[in-house]
Amino acid sequence: QVNLVESGGGLVQTGDSLRLSCAFSGRTFRYYTVGWFRQAPGKEREFIAGASDEDTDYADSVKGRFTISRDNAKNTVYLQMNDLKPEDTASYVCASRWRILCRRREECDYWGQGTQVTVSS
Repeated sequence: QVNLVESGGGLVQTGDSLRLSCAFSGRTFRYYTVGWFRQAPGKEREFIAGASDEDTDYADSVKGRFTISRDNAKNTVYLQMNDLKPEDTASYVCASRWRILCRRREECDYWGQGTQVTVSS
């Protein structure tokens, strides 16, 4: 069983930066992909970034502002978020799948509980 725990959310102002962390445990980390999704009130959960051991992928809405990285020694995936905007306000959740990136909710096998990011204008 994979366990995912997010941290690093908070209340920031427009233009600020935050780094989210997703701690992975329960299985051999390097064989699993981890992605970040977000969900704002009244909106669908959307994929924003994902990382396998060899590749990364981003949603167009965050390209150039967000960077995903993984530290296999710490079993952790990070999401560096720069130039935050009010529309980035959401609950950010990490998810995992064996070997293949999951970009849709139904493709992911394991989910964390989420961390709230609020960007004030």
